[in-house]
Amino acid sequence: MLTFPILTERLELTPLTRADRDAFVAYRRLPEVARWQSWTPDYTEADADDLIALQPSSIESRSGRWLQIAVRHDGVLIGDVAVHAEAGQPDSYELGVTIAPASQGSGYATEALSALVDALFDAHGAHRVFAVTDARNEPVARLFRRLGFRHEGRNVAADWFKGEWTSVDTWAALRR
Repeated sequence: MLTFPILTERLELTPLTRADRDAFVAYRRLPEVARWQSWTPDYTEADADDLIALQPSSIESRSGRWLQIAVRHDGVLIGDVAVHAEAGQPDSYELGVTIAPASQGSGYATEALSALVDALFDAHGAHRVFAVTDARNEPVARLFRRLGFRHEGRNVAADWFKGEWTSVDTWAALRR
């Protein structure tokens, strides 16, 4: 089981709470953030309240659930990482990451995801951790390369996303 908080040199990771809502909604509403994500810039406080109220406090293998984890620097929410327990596969977890634009470029995404991946492998017994990203999102491709993830492939024009066919990349790391 993941144990919180997960602490790094600069960051604290804990499940997202109601206290995070306003900052969370503020960056989710930015078009440049929403572009690569499943939500749109009209993300509301009610959307955030529902997400926070319905999420688990931790993540269990095969649960099919997502856990949104706040990334805080000096106590301030600067983004979030997410982990999804694949329902059909034991010990397999999908990742997501969003860092507010004002905090991008400082290595926070690398630091947060690295700590989460370590916790999933070391403390949680994960077998496989992966991410599916829009092929046009070069910064996230560089992020997963930095983290040592293998590029497993590209599905060309395979995802109908926000009104257009997009290509998606899959990135993965296995427990060794």
